[in-house]
Amino acid sequence: MRARYSPGMEELDVVNSWRELLARHAATWCTLERELGEKHGLGVSDFEVLDRMAESEHGGYRVQELADTVHLSQSALSRLISRLEKAGLVCRSMCAEDRRGVFVKITEAGIERHRQALPTHRAVLSTSLS
Repeated sequence: MRARYSPGMEELDVVNSWRELLARHAATWCTLERELGEKHGLGVSDFEVLDRMAESEHGGYRVQELADTVHLSQSALSRLISRLEKAGLVCRSMCAEDRRGVFVKITEAGIERHRQALPTHRAVLSTSLS
């Protein structure tokens, strides 16, 4: 018979903190997904991409830089950008500094959708993280 592992108090505190963080993240994500979807037709990742672009001084990002900031794989981000582009919320162009790179920019429609969704996003965060 194998002895059962018995963690110490400090380890339990760290594990419990981790589990609380995961639970809070999941609850916040689900609420954001529901609220943004129902009220604005956006997913959380859609909003995050628009939010980052709206905050940028150029209104856009190179795809690689955007992937690093929104924590998506390049393939997942590429699919998301395609959906946003099809909806008229972003547009793609070749990067002026590096012709191999692709630059994604928020459109006027994207700015407006972001403006409308921003209070919903911030209200959910405020409620969930307070």
